[in-house]
Amino acid sequence: MAQMTGTSFETSAALDAARRKEQRAWYWYDWANSAYVTTVAGVLFLYYLIGIAETDVCGAPGTPAAPCTEDLIVLGLPLPPGSLVFYVATFITIVSALLLPVVGAAADRSAHKRQMLGGFAWFGSVCVALMFFVTGTNWELGVLLLFGASLALGSSLVVYDSILCQIATTEERDRVSSRGWALGYLGAGLLLSANFALLTYAQEPGGLSLEMAIRISILSAALWWAGFTLIPFLGIRNREPVAVVPERGSLARQGFGQLFTTLRDVRRYPVTLTFLVAYVFYNDGLQTVIGAATVYGTKQLGFPPGAMMGIFLFVQFVAFGGALLSGRLARRYGPRRVLLGGLGIWMLMVTFAMVVPEGELGLFAAIAFGIGLVLGGTQALSRSFYSRLVPRGREAEYFSLYQATERGTSWLGMLTFGVVHHLAGSYRPAIFALIVFFVVGAVLLWRVDLQRGMREAGTLEPAAGPTEVRAVGTYADLTPPTVAVGPATPRG
Repeated sequence: MAQMTGTSFETSAALDAARRKEQRAWYWYDWANSAYVTTVAGVLFLYYLIGIAETDVCGAPGTPAAPCTEDLIVLGLPLPPGSLVFYVATFITIVSALLLPVVGAAADRSAHKRQMLGGFAWFGSVCVALMFFVTGTNWELGVLLLFGASLALGSSLVVYDSILCQIATTEERDRVSSRGWALGYLGAGLLLSANFALLTYAQEPGGLSLEMAIRISILSAALWWAGFTLIPFLGIRNREPVAVVPERGSLARQGFGQLFTTLRDVRRYPVTLTFLVAYVFYNDGLQTVIGAATVYGTKQLGFPPGAMMGIFLFVQFVAFGGALLSGRLARRYGPRRVLLGGLGIWMLMVTFAMVVPEGELGLFAAIAFGIGLVLGGTQALSRSFYSRLVPRGREAEYFSLYQATERGTSWLGMLTFGVVHHLAGSYRPAIFALIVFFVVGAVLLWRVDLQRGMREAGTLEPAAGPTEVRAVGTYADLTPPTVAVGPATPRG
């Protein structure tokens, strides 16, 4: 066996230390954006926006005992206020499906991913901060700001997730991705705790109005997102693009050119495509459950907003442990088996949710525990699993396809939920209809051959000696400015 010299050992140790430092900075964007995903998109704003729309047509928000039965007129079409946010989410994702791949293609060609990440994050946080001014009946402003925040979030996550391929070796990605998700749930839980206390105070005599408490909570998520984005912005280094498809013209034109090339050549990676389609289905179901939970709990089961925030707070801490547990289980049983087991639990939870009686908060909390246990693991392992199937040099572009259905931008699930509610007049059949997405996703995931997919994408680890690169596309090209190790090795 070849012996590692003192110099090469010191170089390797320095690279490992620098890589782990950059991974720790990377984790913090999960912490930063999860506050918006949970507090705003998950708990408060969709419920609040439906109330604003109901006030516009009925004079006051509806309740389970006295629902608002009047319709909004949107683009000349009648639309129940309770279905508004689900149709809006559908439209946002259609736009995302067109925009985010171009963002990803541009990011793959850019040597300034750090600046792109920060720019998208801070634009999104400004949109969220402006939600503070959505009051009265101006639901149109709320829709516009939700549109801007959602697109900014999706764009930032395209860049963020693609960076995972640059800062972690293949064997590290389950661990790194799981820790990022876990930290995100922990941060979201801490902010939710503060907001939960604020909403509780608002229900006391002489306290803030419930509307003002919700608006302040939304503003706090904007400040959290903007402030903590500074950590990855300062801690992640830029890298030159590698292995991009040659295109002429401006960066935008190059982005469209690379997008068309990817769509034309995606058949060369059938395993990657199969996983992506599987993810489209089960993630649509997952994201719709998350996005609809507050509406379902308040409008169908009659729980007050404060109780729903308490449920979401509970889920954050359960999901924190679930994400870490999933990383350990993946090392023992493999990520695909853990993902399939998690999808089975999702099927059980939506079935139980359909039949839980009104007012039974304890049973609803038990369902929330089951969801929290698999929520973080499903998301974390999906990200790291997919990273193994992405062709080198096109990470951001391929993650843009992934992000088109990620974190609150699902469209088919939201559309199904909204249409079933529209036709049935109840959220119960709407929540159960989502089981189809988990079933289809699980069947397709079962067909994914990870080893074959890595061979197709060129990311399968070669046999390596103690001083060789352990995996294709790893951190071996890093040369920290404080360590004299010679020029960086290009990733050809």
